[in-house]
Amino acid sequence: MGLPGRICFITGAGPLIPVVTAVLDAGIRWVQYRDKNRTRREIFLEALKVRDLTARFGACFIVNDHADIALAVEADGVHLGQDDLPLNAARTLMGSRMIGISTHSPTEAMEAARGGADYIGFGPIFPTATKDAGSPKGPGALSHIRSLVSIPIVAIGGIKAVNARLVLESGCDAVAVSSGLIESDPGHQARLFLEALARR
Repeated sequence: MGLPGRICFITGAGPLIPVVTAVLDAGIRWVQYRDKNRTRREIFLEALKVRDLTARFGACFIVNDHADIALAVEADGVHLGQDDLPLNAARTLMGSRMIGISTHSPTEAMEAARGGADYIGFGPIFPTATKDAGSPKGPGALSHIRSLVSIPIVAIGGIKAVNARLVLESGCDAVAVSSGLIESDPGHQARLFLEALARR
C-alpha cells in the first residue's frame, strides 16, 4: 500500500477545523487527527468533523491511537504507538485499511514491518516539544532504517519547511508535521512544505 502523499499533517492544539481547512486548501492530502487530552467521546465527535472535511477534499484521514474510533468514523486508517493496541489485533479490526506504527529504534521498526504495518513513523529526527519520544535521531538514522525495512517510512519530529527536503533525501518516503505547520500561518507553511518537497 502506497502513501497518500509526502506530507502528513498531524493536528495539534488550537482551532481544529480552520487549521485543517487551511492545510487542505494549500494542497496537503493526508491528515492525522491526534488528541491526547479529550475524552474518547470528544475525540469521536471531533474525528467525525475532520472525516467530513477530508472527504470533501479527497484527502486521506487517519485517526491516532484509537482503531475503534477510526472504524466508527470511517477513517482510512489508524496510527498506533508502542503502547496502543497490538498490530495483529488492530489488523483484525481494520482489515485492509491503513495501519501506521510509531517506532523509535531499529528493533521497533523491524517488528512493525514484520507484523504487517503499512508504514512506520520514525523519529524524532530533530528536537521537538510536540511529543516526548526520546532523544533526536538525526536525518542520518533514516538511511539505516531504510536498509532494514522495505515498507514506507514517515519521518517525524522537529521537521520544518527549511529542512524537509534534507530529511526526505536521507531515506524516508514522507514527513509528518504538526508544529511546523501550526506555529504560524498553516496555509502558508503548507505551501512552503509542498514547494520544498516538489523540488526533489
